[in-house]
Amino acid sequence: MSAAREKTWFGQPRGLTILFLTNMWELFSYYGMRTLLVYYMTKQLLFAQEKASFIYGTYTALAYFTPILGGAIADRWLGKRNAVVLGGSVMALGHFAMAFEPLFYVGLATIALGNGLFLPSLPSQINDLYRADDPRRGRAYNVYYVGVNIGGFLAPLICGTLGEVYGWHYGFGAAGIGMFAGLMIYVFGRGYLPPEPPRLRVAEPVVSHAGNHHAVWWLLLGVGIAATIFRGAYEQIGNTLALWIDTGVDRAWGAFTIPMTWFQSLNPLLVIAMTPLLLAHWRRRADAGRDTSPALRMAIGALIVAGAYLLLAAVAGSADGARVGWYWLLAFFVILTIGELYILPTGLGLFARLAPPRLGATTVASWFLAVFTGSLLAGGVGTLWTKTSHAGFFLLLAGLATLAALLLWRLDRPIRRHS
Repeated sequence: MSAAREKTWFGQPRGLTILFLTNMWELFSYYGMRTLLVYYMTKQLLFAQEKASFIYGTYTALAYFTPILGGAIADRWLGKRNAVVLGGSVMALGHFAMAFEPLFYVGLATIALGNGLFLPSLPSQINDLYRADDPRRGRAYNVYYVGVNIGGFLAPLICGTLGEVYGWHYGFGAAGIGMFAGLMIYVFGRGYLPPEPPRLRVAEPVVSHAGNHHAVWWLLLGVGIAATIFRGAYEQIGNTLALWIDTGVDRAWGAFTIPMTWFQSLNPLLVIAMTPLLLAHWRRRADAGRDTSPALRMAIGALIVAGAYLLLAAVAGSADGARVGWYWLLAFFVILTIGELYILPTGLGLFARLAPPRLGATTVASWFLAVFTGSLLAGGVGTLWTKTSHAGFFLLLAGLATLAALLLWRLDRPIRRHS
């Protein structure tokens, strides 16, 4: 083990700090742009709601489809480090292009292309920071998840406020600056990162550490289908839920009206606040020999998210067309975030742990394939927003999350056999 890997910050390898700071600023740029996107299309470009929701879903899907190709390119040709630098540079250009109205579609496409190289190559380096028997490795992805959500918390407050108050293009420009900052942190912190593994030759066979890699890929496919269904509901927080916040939520706090974009900061803020508590809870369970398996933990998370949408369905149904108090939205985000912390970082860690040797970026990219298909599903589901009651729509989302939970529960036993 190198000296760089032996030294720690906050009890973790220093490279973990570099990786989550890099992704923190990438998430700042992504969430900053995502916070503004639906509002920009409906208020500035005057797109119909169905068209705006479809474009939103298609963009987020493409942003998570390109990593499927980008992960393979990183593993076979570029290497993870070069892929992060090249992808981050392209994404920064795309965010700056969004500041100019005629370049709207060009900017979206450029960000999606750069994300293909950046996204799978960054988190796939986490596993290489630890020995196989290091007990910190299982919790590293939750620690990483906290770091990146700092960017998600700051983005709506900075980019959202700039866009909502001073002009949409100022918000998009701030997102570009955030992406550039993350790129610089990665470049200057590369000395703390794990060594670049040998690149996989095209004709070289892969032997899975699980012994039967075909069975592992089938299991990951099942988890990916469950994650697709789950994200069909989860991804509405930046789509139809954002529209409901604008028109269906009473945002008054005394004489102050809370900006609609600020509510997008609640989810990452709660991630930051709740993760240490959940990690302590899971550590106590593990010490007592009652640790929850990854698939079962994900199933529990999906059920909790279903409960969050059931709350919105009840509130929207009883409001009878009137605006509801913003405190109900706060309660929703608290419940949703608990469920998210059970399922999303756990799923990413599961894919990384089951990855065949030297296919880390490719396997992590497979997790983002589920995000791609889930975002497409979310875009399609979002077109139903104006065609049903709000309560009925939220009930539909609760049903999707419940279906995902049932599938994950059925996959729990075979996954435990291959872990």
